[in-house]
Amino acid sequence: MSQFNANSMTDRLKAAAEAREAALARFRDRPAADDPAVLARKAERAQIARDRDIRIAAREAEKAAAEAQRVAEAERERERLAAEAIRAAELKIEQAAAARLEQKALRDARYAARKAKARK
Repeated sequence: MSQFNANSMTDRLKAAAEAREAALARFRDRPAADDPAVLARKAERAQIARDRDIRIAAREAEKAAAEAQRVAEAERERERLAAEAIRAAELKIEQAAAARLEQKALRDARYAARKAKARK
């Protein structure tokens, strides 16, 4: 059940006027822009902003250095894998050449045996 609101129109107008007056008083009580306390707070905020910018720049530089290091490590790994692939290919080529020489030697031996048998 709702209660009866006993505030009349004049009470509400009076409360609104008091609130406006309090806000105006807070505005008037504010220190001037050239007040030393205001200037000190402004300088402090500016210093905090500069410090924050320095920290952000240092963090970004650190991230960039880490990224450069990661890229360099990846490049070294790629070069290592390429060198390993080259060594494997060279080994395969050497093994194929050795196999061809061995097959040629066996073929020459069979040929020589056939010729020797024919001469008898």
